[in-house]
Amino acid sequence: MANKELLVELLEIEHRGWSSLCDGTGADFYGSIMIDDGVMVLAHGVVMDRDAVIASLNEAPPWRTYEISDARLVNTGDDAAVVVYTGRAYRDGVEPAFVGLMSSVYVRKSGGWRLALYQQTVVPAAEG
Repeated sequence: MANKELLVELLEIEHRGWSSLCDGTGADFYGSIMIDDGVMVLAHGVVMDRDAVIASLNEAPPWRTYEISDARLVNTGDDAAVVVYTGRAYRDGVEPAFVGLMSSVYVRKSGGWRLALYQQTVVPAAEG
């Protein structure tokens, strides 16, 4: 598969994930897409295994909307790839957007792409 096609395919999964975080179905989505020993490394310094991700998303307030920009692919072979992008997400209320550099490591298992590792790094707000 060409890199551009693979990037489109994996970004579709990223969009489905973000949409699930907006509509309150994130626990179900990430419970199904993460490999059993997958982890998320979150911007506030927490590493969560799959079970902790599911539990936390059952309690998390939904995002109102999100944007993905500057996406690129790191192709690591036939059965693994990394998507790196800038994510910007908004919750209801007056809080500023969450802006972070995101990377998702996918592995192909049983004919489909599964999330092995997701990592966030906060992009500091510009000083004004």
